[in-house]
Amino acid sequence: MAWVLIKFYQHILSLIFAVKKINEDLQLLPNITLGFRIYDSYGGEYSYHATMELFSNQNQLIPNYKCGILNKLISVVGTLDPEYSFTIEDILGIYKVPQVRFINSKLSMHCEDLNFRGILQLLVHFRWTWVGIFVKGEIGAKFEQLIFSWFPLHGICIAFLEQKLGAIYISNMDDGLKWFVEIFHHFINSKATVIIINDKYVLNLRWLLYLSEMEMVSIKPKGIIWIVASQISIASFFYQKSWDIQVLHGALFFAAHSNEIEGFQHFLQSRNHFSFFPQDGFLKDVWEHAFGCEFLDPSANVQTEGFCTGKEKLESLPGAFFEMRMTSPSYSIYNAVYAVAHALHAIKEAQLPYRGMLRVLNGGLDSNDHILYLHFFLKRIAFNNSAGDEISFDEKGELVTGLDIENWVTFPNQSLHRVKVGKVDPWAAEDQMFTIHEETLPISVCTESCSPGNFKRKQKAKPFCCYDCHPCPKEKISSQKDMDDCSKCPDGQYANKNQDSCLPKRISFLSFEEPMGICLVILAMFFFLCTVVVLATFLKYHHTPIVKANNRNLSYVLLISLLFCFLCSLQFLVAPGDIICLLRQISFGIIFSVAVSSVLAKTIIVVLAFMATKPGSRMRNWVGRGLAASIVLSGSLIQTGICAVWLFTFSPFPDIDTHSEIEEIILQCNEGSSTMFYCVLGYMGFLASASFTVAFFSRNLPSSFNEAKCLTFSMLIFCSVWISFVPSYLSTKGKYMVAVEVFSILASSAGLLGCIYFPKCYIIICRPELNNREQLIKRKG
Repeated sequence: MAWVLIKFYQHILSLIFAVKKINEDLQLLPNITLGFRIYDSYGGEYSYHATMELFSNQNQLIPNYKCGILNKLISVVGTLDPEYSFTIEDILGIYKVPQVRFINSKLSMHCEDLNFRGILQLLVHFRWTWVGIFVKGEIGAKFEQLIFSWFPLHGICIAFLEQKLGAIYISNMDDGLKWFVEIFHHFINSKATVIIINDKYVLNLRWLLYLSEMEMVSIKPKGIIWIVASQISIASFFYQKSWDIQVLHGALFFAAHSNEIEGFQHFLQSRNHFSFFPQDGFLKDVWEHAFGCEFLDPSANVQTEGFCTGKEKLESLPGAFFEMRMTSPSYSIYNAVYAVAHALHAIKEAQLPYRGMLRVLNGGLDSNDHILYLHFFLKRIAFNNSAGDEISFDEKGELVTGLDIENWVTFPNQSLHRVKVGKVDPWAAEDQMFTIHEETLPISVCTESCSPGNFKRKQKAKPFCCYDCHPCPKEKISSQKDMDDCSKCPDGQYANKNQDSCLPKRISFLSFEEPMGICLVILAMFFFLCTVVVLATFLKYHHTPIVKANNRNLSYVLLISLLFCFLCSLQFLVAPGDIICLLRQISFGIIFSVAVSSVLAKTIIVVLAFMATKPGSRMRNWVGRGLAASIVLSGSLIQTGICAVWLFTFSPFPDIDTHSEIEEIILQCNEGSSTMFYCVLGYMGFLASASFTVAFFSRNLPSSFNEAKCLTFSMLIFCSVWISFVPSYLSTKGKYMVAVEVFSILASSAGLLGCIYFPKCYIIICRPELNNREQLIKRKG
């Protein structure tokens, strides 16, 4: 019994329909009737046999024997299988008979390269980089070459490549099924969810998928998108009626552009197919396999159940067996027949010498010249078919057409609906050549895409599509998927939390508007007011002994310098500028030198004062206003000299710090020379150390109120603050360096104010009875 694919009977009917419409058209070929002969190529050596029958009498295989004016072979419409078309071309070439066929060749109806480009664009569009492939035959070999040439250039890797899927028959079913089981396990365990198949009928694919239905394997197919890369369709043998086709739901099918031909469905529905029996040699097999019935002997007038009645309807068959809508191959056959008809029409309308063609058609000339004429005009014709599509051939003899991308929608009853979801138009602009409707489709990659914020690192001994994802290093970003490396943000920007984009850094400095700055301002103003109160108190009680003791003018100088110390700290809370950067360190160094020099002068005077009280001491000559003034001036002038050198050599200037804080650009003052800055601090430390040393040794001098003790504690606090300042300053960055310096200024100034003046203010205000000369000079017993 011959096995037939019922679905392909539509191709025969489309040819019949085209010939019928041409013969009914009195304008196209008047006085000329087209006929046709259809042969089954079967494949292999039978293809040659079928081709030779085209050149023989209808009843006998006698090549080159011609009798009568009928059956003049004008052209051949090739088969769907390119291998068979290439086979019959050998014979047709001898007779110079044009063959209109569907695979890239002379007078081609389909372009293999365009098909491949469409698949490549589809994979790139949806970023499917991990695909499996099934190929077969001569076209499969060419397709394989294109794959290895172009896929790597677009970052696409091949999960597996299986070739030479042969048809499965009863005779080799056992071996075939074993081979299919191996292949099934191969692709079912792959991560690829997109598989390209370039085979003739998808029959092998259906055998492959049927394994799970037969429960020959325990693994069920996962969600896979099949990309069908040939002009094929879902077709079923009669024994596949129970096979589920829903595993192919969502398959993408590349086909030559097709359109619905008006009247074709009506032709299928209204045609009395049985009236052409037995002229239609395919009808019996198609009908029996399609409807599961048998034909009776025409001479027997018996109606038996299970026999074909002729009332069966093609539209009742599911889509996997027969479609009422014209498929792409049928549309190509329809256009091929019309192309031949229009070529004949062009010959008829042409001037001599082409008129000889008409005489040949009418039985005149007995030569092959008409074949050459037809070949000439076939390459040059252009016409619009009944669907409104323009049909023409390019200089290579290929049909000028694009590809439709169809989505197969299947149903449990094997019904099939083909939905056009895109197209490939080679004559459109580059960015419009490939179009497809956006849909939610699965990802098919060896490794999930590395999200922004990560970068790829190739896995060893695997294709380049297989990689691991690693987070970007700190302060680097990757803004796109699957980046090979991370990059640094430009200056003035920083990486966001996800490390997938750069954000502009905020301009920042230690300002009196932010919480830390507000706290420092409050402290500075508080101590400034305290100093003002102390100074006012001393001015009010300037005539009392405790204010006069130990040089009243030095006390005023020290208090005023402390006022300026608290105020100069506010300079550090202003946006750095040229003037601010020059003033704030210089003013800080000079003002503090005045303050510490005043403390040093007080300490020396205390010691000299007690030494001068001894009988016969010459220290009386040293105790006076001149000594105090000289100590303060000399100490201050030396610091002023250091600052002057600093200003004229490496003066401070405004600068920005883009590295200390990730999200901020810190405005700051560059010290110009760190050496000069530490020289200023070092000299101030020298004065403080001298003051502390003198005060420490004079702390035990006998007196009911020994100011040397107060000076010792004040300088102890002062030295402790500035000794701790150095490591703190060096270990911080950005605006926190400024905060450390401001805090040190406030703490050391507050230490001097509190230790030296608060005890005196306590006596002046709270214990006025102790504020007399007798109490101040009374010695301890």
